[in-house]
Amino acid sequence: MSASVSVQYAARVAAGKIERDSAQQRIVDRLAKLETELAEQRLARKSSSLGWLFGSRERVPIKGLYMFGEVGRGKTMLMDLFFAASSVVRKRRVHFHEFMAEVHERVHVLRQKAKLGEVSGEDPIGVAAAAIAQEAQLLCFDEFHVTDIADAMILGRLFKRLFELGVVVVATSNVPPTELYKDGLNRSLFLPFIALIEEHMDIVQLEARTDFRLEKLAGAPVWYVPADAAAAAALDQAWRRLTAGHAGEPQALMVKGHTIHVPRATMGVARFSFHDLCGEPLAAADYLKIAREYHTIMIDHVAAMDYDRRNEAKRFIILIDTLYDNAVKLVASADAEPDALYRADEGFEAGEFKRTASRLIEMRSEAYLALPHGPGHAVASGSMQGLVDT
Repeated sequence: MSASVSVQYAARVAAGKIERDSAQQRIVDRLAKLETELAEQRLARKSSSLGWLFGSRERVPIKGLYMFGEVGRGKTMLMDLFFAASSVVRKRRVHFHEFMAEVHERVHVLRQKAKLGEVSGEDPIGVAAAAIAQEAQLLCFDEFHVTDIADAMILGRLFKRLFELGVVVVATSNVPPTELYKDGLNRSLFLPFIALIEEHMDIVQLEARTDFRLEKLAGAPVWYVPADAAAAAALDQAWRRLTAGHAGEPQALMVKGHTIHVPRATMGVARFSFHDLCGEPLAAADYLKIAREYHTIMIDHVAAMDYDRRNEAKRFIILIDTLYDNAVKLVASADAEPDALYRADEGFEAGEFKRTASRLIEMRSEAYLALPHGPGHAVASGSMQGLVDT
């Protein structure tokens, strides 16, 4: 357990790592209250397990916190400070989509065991929720958003049981609960889940001010040539600036029934090798998932390409178009400057790569870095359909 969330935040301000922000301070104060409530609950349980059963005071459920606001406002940082400060022993901090992938796997295993008669046929979602509650009394979710109908259809039952079992939830999101799964298929079936959130969590908005990612990237290079040891060290330093020193961990993204393995990610920043993104048979949908999931992508050693490496070049073209269309920030080391990366005159890729080089140069500009993460600021020219031979 670290110092309290209030002390940690004040220390960061005092050290000049962040500027004091009144909107952030309000969130810190609310998190500090939750920190105290959880600590008091833990002490009460330790002092007398029977006190809650026979005492005159009825235990009041502790409400969690749902923080929403624009990308780059520091929501994840604040949640991580709270998580580090919490005295709760059984606690977990996880990316929401990773958590849901685990839930689906648990439910699948339970259903298979029920078919074989190894477990009872009771509701597998309730059983999964009970197991999760045994593992964690406090769940902290980063990037809480719902786009998958499979997730949407089980969230109500899952979280109803978690809340019944006393699990406290803290979450960050870019949208208020009322906009979750917006325009989704059968959304009317999802609305009870929104009501659950509003009942069991305080909803707080972190108002717009400064995009803290832009502050971290401003004045520093984002494209390092050549891709040598010095460039690798520079990317390591950029990672530390962007993630407040968090090491990051592997994550898994689900896309159309398969998994994209993310080697290292935290706080909306993901780091890949060039081979991870362009040497593997990824498609446009995979790149779109990555672009929607992370506000900043770091790539180690973007290789120079020629006609013999045209499939890597095709994937790289799609990747950059997708990152650009979603205003994802890119920090990379490379064999060459953008206009010298593709070293062949023949083939479809040679013409397409001119656009890619132009976009890579624009993505280094202050104007691009100031754009909010998300689709809509530009439309890539040219068709990407059927571009990659997989």
